[in-house]
Amino acid sequence: MARPLRIQYPDAYYHVTCRGNERREIFRNNDDHNVFLELLARSLDIYTVELGAYALMPNHFHFLVRTPKGNLSEFSGHLYQGRYKAFLIQADNYLLEVSRYIHLNPLRMRSKDPVGKRWNNLLNDETTSLAGYLNVKKRKEFVCYKMIMDYLGGDTQKARNEYRKFIEAGFREEIPSPLDRGKGTGIIGGENFIEKVKQLVAREKKSPREQPALRELSKKIKPDDLIEKYAKLSNIKREELTKKGRQSTERAMLMELLYRNCNITQPEIGRMMGDIDYSAVSQARKRLLFKMQHEPAWAKRFSEIQDKLGQMSRIKI
Repeated sequence: MARPLRIQYPDAYYHVTCRGNERREIFRNNDDHNVFLELLARSLDIYTVELGAYALMPNHFHFLVRTPKGNLSEFSGHLYQGRYKAFLIQADNYLLEVSRYIHLNPLRMRSKDPVGKRWNNLLNDETTSLAGYLNVKKRKEFVCYKMIMDYLGGDTQKARNEYRKFIEAGFREEIPSPLDRGKGTGIIGGENFIEKVKQLVAREKKSPREQPALRELSKKIKPDDLIEKYAKLSNIKREELTKKGRQSTERAMLMELLYRNCNITQPEIGRMMGDIDYSAVSQARKRLLFKMQHEPAWAKRFSEIQDKLGQMSRIKI
């Protein structure tokens, strides 16, 4: 069987799943769930990934994600150290179906409970994101409910009721898994979508891990321009900011701004910051995010600089 394509580009949607080694349990209790969800929330923030749905099973998990920066491998590798499977999704045609597949996943476990009890348990299950779609009081801050609700006309009570009916129809009826469509290609989509993606891959002659042609050029700030503007705003010379061996919050902030605002990967940022390893970039960014979470002054400073960079990008300096 041909190996499914590992495809990355900005604003792509994926179904992602990962199992424990030898199908062993990775979630044994609520504490395990909570720790994992905390790590997930941090990873979504670090890699600017949007999460539309999740389900945590005893020995595996399912995600529906959107990657504005085309960085699925970075995100998944950081979150869970192991191999993962991913299906690229044609959002307009299959996003709702994939979200339903994820939310119904707990019902695939063997159970002797009557149907009504299993349905009620699913509606209140904390190990999936479904409850937040049906009841706004049960929402998680790190879930992007808009991703799905937009396909139902917006985040309204009427749309939430429609989504509940959609989920229940999948529960009551024998509906084929949308993942079956992706077997062999790694793409859940129509023929035209699959052909378009294959043409993009065919143009890329480098390693499938790189795929710069698929990332395409972003219209955001160029890295060199951002560094120059940030140096002026922080009143620190560019040479000092990008000097290898220097560790400071300002330097970590520059790395975070480069990652969020430029079409650039962590290895590329490392080369611009004194030829350091991508893991050093990742660690610096994580320390910064932790600091901003616990020291509001730094979070405010980051937000102010982000706003000023946006203003400066519209004028010549």
